[in-house]
Amino acid sequence: MLDFLGSGIGQLTWGNIVMIAVGLGFIYLAIAKRWEPYVLLPVAVGAILANLPGTGLLVLPSEVPGELGAAGFLGVFIEFGLLRYTILPILIFIGLGAMTDFVPLIANPRLFLLGAAAQVGIIIAFLIALLLGHLGVAEFGLREAASIAIIGGADGPTTIFITSQLAPELMGITAVTAYSYMAMVPLIQPPIIRALTSKKERQTYMRPQIRTVSKREELLFPIITLLLVVLLIPRSAPLVGMFMFGNLLRVSGVVDRLSETAQTALINITTIILMLCVGARMPAELVLRPETLMVLALGLVAFGGGTAGGVLIGKLMKRVTKEPFNPIVGAAGVSAVPMAARVAQQVGQSENPRNFLLMHAMGPNVAGVIGSAVVAGVFLTFLG
Repeated sequence: MLDFLGSGIGQLTWGNIVMIAVGLGFIYLAIAKRWEPYVLLPVAVGAILANLPGTGLLVLPSEVPGELGAAGFLGVFIEFGLLRYTILPILIFIGLGAMTDFVPLIANPRLFLLGAAAQVGIIIAFLIALLLGHLGVAEFGLREAASIAIIGGADGPTTIFITSQLAPELMGITAVTAYSYMAMVPLIQPPIIRALTSKKERQTYMRPQIRTVSKREELLFPIITLLLVVLLIPRSAPLVGMFMFGNLLRVSGVVDRLSETAQTALINITTIILMLCVGARMPAELVLRPETLMVLALGLVAFGGGTAGGVLIGKLMKRVTKEPFNPIVGAAGVSAVPMAARVAQQVGQSENPRNFLLMHAMGPNVAGVIGSAVVAGVFLTFLG
């Protein structure tokens, strides 16, 4: 009777109910606990809509023949609209670039090494995912492995950008995993830092001041980085190019209105639409599978491996550098900006109240953003 009257209650599956509960849980975390609210709130609504049957808001291509099969409300964005053409993550990178201060990195270019080292977690997760696929434990091929591994960059837009092109069916779970681990940086990183460093190393005092960076250096950095990186890895152009473009808006000093728009209205509107679409990529039949737990586990391995890689190279730099160097700074090489840098500051100051590591940690932190975008370009070059 309920189905005859047009109700969707009779069409609900247990999977739908579980995913709706997950969406409600995300809403609780976003509002009550303030866990990444700008991300979790729209993701939650998208996931709930994707699992409410009979609404007509999400029409999958397989349900209706022809090109208009995805003409449902959210389907327009997902299959034939903005998300399919990866415009939204790129627009977010413009906003991120406009919000990023490269001065700590320009002042100390060797911190690029820490941002590069933190990408080792991506490689580790990629190899493990391939092994699981080879053993038949999961249906992970090269494209799926790359989409899962990029979570280790702790960069949500990069994860979405890669997954949308290589493994769209994993879009929802990889994006939520990436943003969830970004929110849990204060829980994940400190134990890894303490396990890999001695108390004496963590107490190493670093002078808070950094050298003065000229306006010319600030202007040249995004231009030169864009040219060098894109010439070496052309497929990184959408991410690196827009990231540096956004930063140029910031440092040029002649387009304040555009810079302010990129930092506020543009990134806010784009985040709403993108996260809504990501949530809509989470119907029960795609998420409630054994592979989902593996993605969550591999994402944690990737993130933890990236943190460990940065700390270990930080320990090496402590040995070879002429000035005192605290290896905690290496943990900020994952591109969870600025959370990873704040964690480095908190851990360092808890060990030595004189330490002020935030400005030092921001260098590898923003280098990590560039590093994950470069790795994304490499994946697209060989697998896209």
